[in-house]
Amino acid sequence: MSPAPLPMVAQVQQTPPPSARRATARFLLAHPAHFIALGFGSGLSPWAPGTVGTLWAWVAWLVLQRWFNLAELGLLIAGGTLVGWWACAVAARNLGVADPGCIVWDEVLAFWLILWLAMPMGLLGQAVAFALFRYFDAAKPGPVKWADAQFKGFGARGAFGILFDDFVAAFCTLLVIALWRFA
Repeated sequence: MSPAPLPMVAQVQQTPPPSARRATARFLLAHPAHFIALGFGSGLSPWAPGTVGTLWAWVAWLVLQRWFNLAELGLLIAGGTLVGWWACAVAARNLGVADPGCIVWDEVLAFWLILWLAMPMGLLGQAVAFALFRYFDAAKPGPVKWADAQFKGFGARGAFGILFDDFVAAFCTLLVIALWRFA
């Protein structure tokens, strides 16, 4: 006589992400999270989507600062971070890539943070901030490389990682700007 089978313990179903997909206009419009995470379409650029997303952020900031005061812009960045955390998680999962290059909401938020904290600046100062941020984000020296390695994967942790390294790149940019201003 064979022993009775043990009762099955409830298992948490962790479905793997779908196989990698390519971001297209159809993907962009398929879900509000995709639209946000892909920077309202700027992440679809076939050439340097992070740079294009940062350029979009710069232009959007110049428009937004005409309508919102400093406190409201700060709230926009804070709210954009929470919404972006969700949007990046959804878009990355639906693309099947933990940190896809087409997700540029992280660049948008980080560059808005730089402009929010470093303004007022003339066009030259803004261009320097842009160049510094792109350097820190793309080259990932020192602390940015460390931040990029900390949170990988899908879900809330992975989405936080998408945002985190760009916020560290923003901090590095702000540090250089502060040293430049007060040197």
